[in-house]
Order: sequence, then C-alpha cells, then structure tokens
Amino acid sequence: MNLVGNWSYPTTMKFGAGRIKELPEACAAAGMKKPLLVTDKGLAGLPITATTLDIMEAAGLGRGLFSEVDPNPNELNLADGVAVYKTGGHDGVIAFGGGSGLDLGKMVAFMAGQTRPIWDFEDIGDWWTRADADAIAPIVAVPTTAGTGSEVGRASVITDSVTHVKKIIFHPKVLPSIVICDPELTVGMPKFITAGTGLDAFAHCVEAFSSPHYHPMSQGIALEGMRLVKDYLPRAYEDGNDLEARAHMMSAAAMGATAFQKGLGAIHAISHPIGAVYNTHHGTTNAVVMPPVLTFNRPAIEDRFNQAAAYLGISGGFNGFFGYVLKLNDDLGIPKKLSEMGVGTDKIDTLTEMALNDPSCGGNPVELNSENMKQLFIDCI
Repeated sequence: MNLVGNWSYPTTMKFGAGRIKELPEACAAAGMKKPLLVTDKGLAGLPITATTLDIMEAAGLGRGLFSEVDPNPNELNLADGVAVYKTGGHDGVIAFGGGSGLDLGKMVAFMAGQTRPIWDFEDIGDWWTRADADAIAPIVAVPTTAGTGSEVGRASVITDSVTHVKKIIFHPKVLPSIVICDPELTVGMPKFITAGTGLDAFAHCVEAFSSPHYHPMSQGIALEGMRLVKDYLPRAYEDGNDLEARAHMMSAAAMGATAFQKGLGAIHAISHPIGAVYNTHHGTTNAVVMPPVLTFNRPAIEDRFNQAAAYLGISGGFNGFFGYVLKLNDDLGIPKKLSEMGVGTDKIDTLTEMALNDPSCGGNPVELNSENMKQLFIDCI
C-alpha cells in the first residue's frame, strides 16, 4: 500500500436544533454585512426560507435572495446569480438548501470576483490556482437536506448546459467558513427526497470506504457514517418529524462528504452523466447503481466489507451487506433499474465516454475501461 496522502478536514460547524437563529452571528464572524441568500426554486417559497430571510432582515442584513437555480445547476444559473450579487452590492453568500442551492451558492461567491470563465477552474491538475483567491467572497452554508454534504466541501458540481457534462469546480476557499446544521430545517422534506438524499450520503460513505487510496481518518468516518444511515434513515423516512433521526442524518451527510476526500468511484462516475443527460435525482441514481457496482468491485472490496458488515451488525459479511443494500432500496421505494427512471441504452456509448472522463473514476478499487464501464451501464439500465 502507498502510505502517502494529502489531507484537509472541514470547517466550523454549528450543529443543533434551532441554531438557524445564530445566522446573524455567523455572518458577522464571516465578515458579511449584506449577504445574498442563494437557494433553489423549490425552496424559495417555503416557510423555512421566509423565516431565514426574516432573521436576516431583523439583524439588519437585508433580504437578498437569488433562487433561479435548477436541480442540476449550470453556468447560466451561475451567471444570473453573479449578476444579482453584483447589482445588489452584496459582500458574501449564504448557501441555503440541498446540493443544488449549496453548490451554486458557493460558486456565486467564488465567481463574483473572477475574470476568467468558470470552466477555467475545473478540478484538473492545479487549475484552481488560476483563481484570484483574494476575490472569493465569504460563504456561510445552511443545508436543508441530509445527503450531499456540500456544506463541508471545497468544490461544486456545475453542469455545462451546452455539452450536458457535469464538471467539478474546486478551490480550497470554496469551503464555507461557517456551517449551520439545524435538523429542524429538514423536517419538511418529502419522503422521496429524504430517501434520495439519505442514500446519497450512504453512497458517499460506501465509495469512500471502497476507495484504494490511503486515508484512515476518512475510512473511520465513512464506516460510522454508514452506521448512522443504517440506524436512522428508515426512521427519518417513516416519520419526518423524528428530530433525532433527522439530526443523525445531517451528521451522516457531512461525514460522507468529509470521507470522500479519500475518493469516489464507479457509482458517481455513472450517476454524474446520467444526471446531466436525463436530469435524474442524483442520490436516487446513486442508489439504483450501487448494487451492480458493489458486485463489480467485489473482488477488491470483499474483505473490507466483511469487516464493515460486522461493525454494522449485519451477518453474512459481504453477502449480508449486499442483501441489506437491496432491502434498504426496496424499503425506501427506490427503482430497481435506471430504465424505470427513463434511461435507455440508445446513448450508452456517449454515457460510457462521459463516465470514463469523470474524476470519480480514479477512486474506484477496480480499474475502469470502456468495456467494463459499458457493461456496468447495461447492468444498471
């Protein structure tokens, strides 16, 4: 094993029910006097957003809001958000919502002071050093789902509206300086969003745990993240008002995103192009493709999942874990195949090429090529 790694761990987190009330203090600590709250279209009209805007206004921070954010945000949404940020004279961003709101909010703060186009900062080599780091606005992140973990991430996923390719934009200063994790904000999530986002967190932990790279801290976090999902996602799904379950799922989401510094793999390499081309829900897509990917990776990961199963209280080693994943998907109403989500085999060559170009490929424990990736797509569809 190559015992070499570059490690970076998350940020200041204010965790607990009701802590959205501390947003003004968080903004002050981040140096914001006139923040722009960035969220998605679906959240913009909900009570949790209105309440948050009221908290901002009462503290003299204004009611700046941008919500023209698509489920898979693209560079057009970003350009609109940056224009609103500049026109409004804002000095920081409150990234508010699920993955789309958080990712786009972080990018508005990132791009507001840059002169180069967004794609110049794609997560390739040291492209992030092209950015003017001093021009990146401060970010406070407020997740309202428990899945993506983008609130503790140093990157955003933005879809190229022309090529329909999801691209990862990375910069260390995109990591929010303060995160408010208030499980009360997740209580209103519908069941299918609770399931899809929760299984996204689970996929992050599973892939990080599977990755061949050396990062024992991530390995431990991924394992405990899987346990939290196992114990609390079914409870959050059955009773959306179960605040204990909601809180533990928020932790699992942040843990998954922290852990996948160790790497992702074929699950995300497949779900990124599927989401970009077919506009499917990311976490749900991850859940559908997980069983075929586990089967594919089995020769490389069986021993470690024998250990994981024991820790999780699942008998039967890898086989027991695999059976648990199938049952969890069933219990949460997840489709068995991508074809049930409108995905066909007509674009399989294009999808295969897109998947092989996805940065997640590098963390898969079994090397991916055009032949085995194409077969994986067929197995998933």
